[in-house]
Amino acid sequence: MNTQNATTLSKTSKSKAKIQKFGGFLAGMVIPNIGAFIAWGLITAFFIPTGWVPNEYLGKLVGPMITYLLPVLIGYTGGKLVYDVRGGVVGAIATFGVVVGASIPMFLGAMIMGPLGGWVIKKFDELIEGKVPTGFEMLINNFSAGILGALLSLLAYTVVEPVVQGFSMALGSFATAVTNAKLLPLISIVIEPGKVLFLNNAINHGILAPLGVQQVKEVGKSIFFLLETNPGPGLGILLAYWLYGKGTAKQSAPGAIIIHFLGGIHEIYFPYILMKPILILAAIGGGMAADLTFVLTKAGLVATPSPGSIFAELAMTPKGGFFGVIAGITIGTLVSFAIASVILKRSTEEISDETLDAAKSMVSQMKAESKGQKAAVKVPKLIVFACDAGMGSSAMGESILKKKIKDAGLNIEVKHAAVNQIPQEAEVVFTQESLAQRAAQVVPNAKIVTIKNFLEQAAYDEFIKSIKN
Repeated sequence: MNTQNATTLSKTSKSKAKIQKFGGFLAGMVIPNIGAFIAWGLITAFFIPTGWVPNEYLGKLVGPMITYLLPVLIGYTGGKLVYDVRGGVVGAIATFGVVVGASIPMFLGAMIMGPLGGWVIKKFDELIEGKVPTGFEMLINNFSAGILGALLSLLAYTVVEPVVQGFSMALGSFATAVTNAKLLPLISIVIEPGKVLFLNNAINHGILAPLGVQQVKEVGKSIFFLLETNPGPGLGILLAYWLYGKGTAKQSAPGAIIIHFLGGIHEIYFPYILMKPILILAAIGGGMAADLTFVLTKAGLVATPSPGSIFAELAMTPKGGFFGVIAGITIGTLVSFAIASVILKRSTEEISDETLDAAKSMVSQMKAESKGQKAAVKVPKLIVFACDAGMGSSAMGESILKKKIKDAGLNIEVKHAAVNQIPQEAEVVFTQESLAQRAAQVVPNAKIVTIKNFLEQAAYDEFIKSIKN
């Protein structure tokens, strides 16, 4: 029986880690571009006909940004996550195929075509690795990216875009129906536990944000931006700990309140729930009460508030919408506080430093798993050839050294890059003497090997000899 339980727990843990990793990948496409979303949200809030200062001329920015800029940025970032800048470029080209002609913002299409573009060009480069004649690297790199990107863009335009658009519209219609039926508060049963398990990125950036953007385009605001980012439930739990908690948890709660509510870092309250898992009921109750208030007051934001600070929430609130947003956050806080207070008052156990530290350690471990870092015990060895543009000469140097390393029976990854874009994990950087100082500034911990000419065979032979020694 114990063995069976252990097996079940192991399978559950692996499944959770896979979901966390997938959610982290989705978030990795969106989070770097949050600034662009906020810029679009501010322009929308100010200049659309119902905005703070309606302006027909400046309002022309709203449509192209949501239709073209934001999806292409997501597609580029998705491709870059798979295969660095080269993958990002092909991912952006592929994404444009789902953008053109679509009647809705193609964020879901971008999340598909961006990583697909990065994966295709990565597999192509792996296929031809070691087979490119010296001096033809730049030619083949440019034309392979162009040809594959064009083919993927055509595929996206003719096949993927109609399918994704149909699915997105169906999903949007379902979400609208749920909202109109006043059933949206039930989503807190999924969102609040999901946040503590670091599944919030998959929920917020993978599902709610695309729905929210589509709704903003139609009505100027969206309730979907409030569901996961609302700081009220977490604030209520921390307030309860401050007033009715015991020991270290009570003493640390005021500082956590500032970081959570003002700074928007919600993960600060996760250890307080993990110390008493039944407190998840307070988070769910507060979330449901807040969401019901948002529905009844027809509250909404113009873009994702990131991080989920009260300042970001108010900054993304459209004209005339402050009452609903503030009311929802306040009611969510009060309900969460009331439930958590009852639970903590009935508890006689004083939480020690060790208990709080263990909970914090568990949160850190789950966060690492959500980013796919659990297995990353050792950073692989990486050599980077860097030239000014990261294309011609460095690609030749990479090709030569790769062949020599392979002949020597060594297993070392070799890449080429522009000197300003050297990967931080690079341990050794080959570059020209005139670029050595710039390379050292980009990767201060890497060993910089200066060479006069990338075709200089002796320098590579000496380097390989030193490795063997």
